Amino acid sequence: MKYYHNSPLLYEKGFSIIINDEALSFDSSICYYFDYDERSHSVNMDFPHFHSFYEMMIPLSPKAYHFINGKRYDLVPNDLVLLAPSVLHQTEYPPGPPSDRIVIGFMFPRHMPSFESGYREILSVFNSPCPVFRFHRDEQAILFSRLNEITEISQRVLSPSVRNLMIHNKFVEFLYLLYSMKDQNYYTPSTEGGIKDKIYNITSYIHLHYSEDISLTTLADTFFISPYYLSHQFKEVTGYTVIQYIQLTRIKNAQYLLLNSSEKITQIAELTGFSSFSQFNRVFRKICGMSPSDYKLSSQKTEKTVTLTSINQ
Repeated sequence: MKYYHNSPLLYEKGFSIIINDEALSFDSSICYYFDYDERSHSVNMDFPHFHSFYEMMIPLSPKAYHFINGKRYDLVPNDLVLLAPSVLHQTEYPPGPPSDRIVIGFMFPRHMPSFESGYREILSVFNSPCPVFRFHRDEQAILFSRLNEITEISQRVLSPSVRNLMIHNKFVEFLYLLYSMKDQNYYTPSTEGGIKDKIYNITSYIHLHYSEDISLTTLADTFFISPYYLSHQFKEVTGYTVIQYIQLTRIKNAQYLLLNSSEKITQIAELTGFSSFSQFNRVFRKICGMSPSDYKLSSQKTEKTVTLTSINQ
């Protein structure tokens, strides 16, 4: 493993660290998946997805974009993208050579006696108003040194139980450093303007207000744009009609609630903005190929579980 050019991070394509990558209850499990690899334009996702675990992505090659709750963030090498559970997101890679990146998926038990408040505080950085962190080179070197130590521990320490414990402790140190350095973040979202950015503002609005009564007309009024022009430009930029995008956003959030909450299905239909249960059931079947109850039933064997190696960024 060598230092990546123009980065203080060690990198080796295809390298990974896996700790407890099993369908284990996240009520009681500590799991990690460090994935050092590349992604290309050909694997761009059509629509945002979510995870039940925390995720961090560090791009190493220029240039990529990340969409988080419908808002676009331009990324440069060594940025950190922080994603809390249930956040809808997707990465878009440009045409051309593959982009190198590091993705870290992890989860801690929900209940950790004596330490729960401490973990909750350092993980609060994942709920920052801006989910992308950009640091100057000196801060990068300090922060990324902990990740480099993790890769070295994974190769040097022979005992699996000791190795896993040391990796966990070192990663908690990394999280603490990130938490303590959060005010030094100098990332500034792009303000280029133009119709494309306006459409991204509208997709972000949809992700924030999907539970409300929104439509092509209300969006056009809110953003002072004609319904016809919005309809045409929205499809041009996103590949979806406004109604399709609203419905997909609602269904994705409904899927998360079906898998990760105890709410009744009728309540989930209401929480995700559908005017009636029959409409919710019809749209869910159309998009998912099954009813909401069948979707929930099909996941019962692995309910409240996660497999971190399903990461696809």
